Amino acid sequence: MQTFAKARQLKSYFKFSSVFLLLHLSLFAFAQEHPQQYFPPADSLVIRKLEKWQDYKFGLLMHWGPYSQWGVVESWSICPEDEDWCRRRGPFANDYFAYRKAYEQLQLTFNPTEFNPAQWATAARNGGMKYMVFTTKHHDGFCMFETATTDYKITSPRTPFSKNAKANITKEVFDAFRNEGMMVGAYFSKPDWHSNDYWDKTWPPLDRNPNYDINKYPDKWKRFMQHTYSQLGELMDVYGRVDILWLDGGWVQPMTETSPRWGSRPMHQDIRMDSLAEILRIKQPGLIVVDRAVEGPNQNYLTPEQHVPGKLLPYPWETCMTMATSWSYAPNDSYKSAQELVRTLCTIVARGGNLLLNVAPSPQGTWDSTAYARLNEIGAWLLTNGEAIYDTRPLAPYETNTHGTSWVFTQNKNGKRFAIDLDGKSYAQQARSDLKASGFTIKKELKSAAGLPKVYQVDPAR
Repeated sequence: MQTFAKARQLKSYFKFSSVFLLLHLSLFAFAQEHPQQYFPPADSLVIRKLEKWQDYKFGLLMHWGPYSQWGVVESWSICPEDEDWCRRRGPFANDYFAYRKAYEQLQLTFNPTEFNPAQWATAARNGGMKYMVFTTKHHDGFCMFETATTDYKITSPRTPFSKNAKANITKEVFDAFRNEGMMVGAYFSKPDWHSNDYWDKTWPPLDRNPNYDINKYPDKWKRFMQHTYSQLGELMDVYGRVDILWLDGGWVQPMTETSPRWGSRPMHQDIRMDSLAEILRIKQPGLIVVDRAVEGPNQNYLTPEQHVPGKLLPYPWETCMTMATSWSYAPNDSYKSAQELVRTLCTIVARGGNLLLNVAPSPQGTWDSTAYARLNEIGAWLLTNGEAIYDTRPLAPYETNTHGTSWVFTQNKNGKRFAIDLDGKSYAQQARSDLKASGFTIKKELKSAAGLPKVYQVDPAR
């Protein structure tokens, strides 16, 4: 009972400490120190689906789990690394094992009774989003889906929400977004810090990596591989059509000269991804596999995190970015403006990428009203300007800055060309002059709200 009392105290403490979530820095940036080579897929079904995905441009990502009750960074506070995003706070801050125990007992109080995935899906569709990726399991190992592999899951009798008719949250989310005609993706963490075959309870964890010698205990690693294969098999087998498998935890990969070295004890962690992808595509033909930060044929598109590459990239890619500041729920979080979000979307599209925008549900299962407001604003802009975004590819000269106005250029599959004033401040005479310098004449101006990017349909100057 004392542990639960302290857990309640900790929950209260974190409600007033969400500012520290700003310290959750991008982990993917390290992987980009080595510019990764892109390996195009050979499977014709994957190529076809990837082309369709590139046409969609704008998607939704959601990080959600019991950790939302504390308003802390997802999973990372139970990782014993000396990093800002792993920092523990509250009454257990100086006792790792007490903290981890209290963290894992969040399962016992997770009861998001206001969960309404249909409302989310409608808001995403109205916001112009065309696909969705949901965290089925983060690094802490808590499964937001029914699985036979563990009791650390949303449908366990130990979890209060298991009694709810919508207890299988992943199924409900997938069904709701499919019903809105959207592509569905499963975020899945390869590392599993709750599995005794990844972090063996015989020894304390030392960093994000396995806390035992894989070469010394090969049978344990084989059991962990089977655990991973079983969970992914369940997700691909019984949850309907899945279009994208978005794999996180890039330190779980074979050790090569160019692979990232994460944690204090990086090691060779081969789960035979080639074989796994082949098995999963038997269940889900054409599945897009995104094995993040793992250079090779199972990274069907690349995923820069929380930043936009500074130039046009010649391969499929997607910036994943938070709508607010935190990936997971943070009370009173600060949201990016509609102007910033639409400008970011336009810039990404003109450089050949997609935008995957994260919204974090609360412990009750709701979105902040600001998230709905932002999607309404973005959706209204896309309603009149979407032909410059969807089904497009970058158009030379790609980007210019003329008389202080930043322009980007796209062309859709119908041959229409577009020039986008990112600041939305150009007037007709200035726009004609700027675009003439870039080799275009204005055909018509599309409608846009004040302050949002302004779009012109253009033709080549004669």
